[in-house]
Amino acid sequence: MIGTIILIAVVVIIIGIIVGLYNSLVRLKNEVENSWAQIDVQLKRRTDLIPNLINTVKGYMKHEREVLENITKARSALVKADSVKEKAKAENQLENTLKSLFAVSENYPQLKANENFMKLQEELSSTENKIAYARQHYNDMVMYLNNKIEQFPSNMVASMFSFKEKELFEVDEKDRKPVKVNF
Repeated sequence: MIGTIILIAVVVIIIGIIVGLYNSLVRLKNEVENSWAQIDVQLKRRTDLIPNLINTVKGYMKHEREVLENITKARSALVKADSVKEKAKAENQLENTLKSLFAVSENYPQLKANENFMKLQEELSSTENKIAYARQHYNDMVMYLNNKIEQFPSNMVASMFSFKEKELFEVDEKDRKPVKVNF
């Protein structure tokens, strides 16, 4: 009789541990997905601001057409990107082209003084900060989830229920170099 009670207690404890580990994996997976959604929200915000910025700048920078075209191409690539890796690459490309635009704008005092341009530049700067924070938060959540998937005993539960590691939001090596702007 005591042996049966002990066996039932052990089974209940094991089931409790499995349920707890499963629930923590689900929570982390959902946090990763939510973190990615937050990045998407900020990237969408930035891509929505860009046409306004381009229209404001066009009148001042007619001969800087290549810069504006590169921004448009980078924005399109970001909108079309599907995977974390594709979005990261497109987002970094867009960030670099925006840096080029703001560097080139230094040659246009009237543009720098334009209220719309200043507001858009401020909005984009604020959005860039939010994107950086969202990327950091996403990567933190991915790290927590991936650690949980790899650590014992949660790795057994993760394997049983097909939890997969997520991809970090990384910067390409070429995008780590400073932007060069030639006048």
